[in-house]
Amino acid sequence: MKKKVALITGITGQDGSYLAELLLKKKYVVHGVIRKSSSFNTGRIDHIYIDPHNKTNFYLHYGDLTDSNSVYNIINKIRPDEVYNLGAQSHVGVSFDNPEYTAEVSGIGTLRILEALRFLNIKKVKFYQASTSELFGETYNKNVFDENSKFHPKSPYGVAKLYSYWITSVYRESYGIFASNGILFNHESPRRGETFVTRKITRFLTRKKLGSKDVLYLGNLNAKRDWGHAIDYVEMQWRILQQKKPEDFVVATGNSYSVRQFIDMCAKVLKMKIIWTGKGLNEKAYILNKNKKELLIKVDKRYFRPNEVHYLRGDARKAFKKLRFKPKFTLRKLVEDMIKSDLELAKSELK
Repeated sequence: MKKKVALITGITGQDGSYLAELLLKKKYVVHGVIRKSSSFNTGRIDHIYIDPHNKTNFYLHYGDLTDSNSVYNIINKIRPDEVYNLGAQSHVGVSFDNPEYTAEVSGIGTLRILEALRFLNIKKVKFYQASTSELFGETYNKNVFDENSKFHPKSPYGVAKLYSYWITSVYRESYGIFASNGILFNHESPRRGETFVTRKITRFLTRKKLGSKDVLYLGNLNAKRDWGHAIDYVEMQWRILQQKKPEDFVVATGNSYSVRQFIDMCAKVLKMKIIWTGKGLNEKAYILNKNKKELLIKVDKRYFRPNEVHYLRGDARKAFKKLRFKPKFTLRKLVEDMIKSDLELAKSELK
């Protein structure tokens, strides 16, 4: 029986690496797109690449979502059965500093893939677009967001992703391409980039546990997010493309926690005692060490976004039913996974 062939953009990222592992376990031939760089950025997939069992099932190609020719040539060469577009400039804060680049990669990059699929007319190819809860914003009184909720993004990243969402829908309806959006709420893991708030926190607190004297500066501690584990969510990406017809799905846990609550949970796992004082920009966290208070966290206005999204929680009942989605990880288990990994990393750095 011929193996399915999958193409993953953004394969060096958190989701891309977990998805590659999942597909290889399912006996796919996996191709990934990586950007040419003067430094190596393949840390998350090196263990896959060097595994001799993957020698004939895992391939990497140089390409860039800002370059139509490279996108077209890679797809034409591979002729994949499934395409997972996970490539993006995915940091919301950075998108305010680099809005044009964010639009090129996270927005128009999707169009370039869809155009290649249209021109090549590859029969039965299935396309997955990684969408985001940042599409929603907070523009009306609704506590949870589902597939029918109103979109109103509040960042250049969200706007770029909104373009990707709708252009995916347009190509599905106009050209009959099997194209689906996964509207994924925040999902984290030990492989999360260190500039994202959850990983910032776990990296900092594990180093603090081992004696670091640093202070962590953060922005909006009241911001609430629906956090899941990337391992659960990449399985849903695969399940979305196994449906008989293309559809869009919200993937979320249905629970929302503040950044402060995330910190408290991390501290509890590490058995650290934290005391919060002050409010707003004057809020601080101290760690109790031998009955002495040591400054741990301080709010800094530099880390507030120009346009904040304060609350996101997803309604994934459609995914629960049609995809049989049942997350294996609670937030507590996610935190434990991240803390365990970052504690080992912090120990290795001290050697």
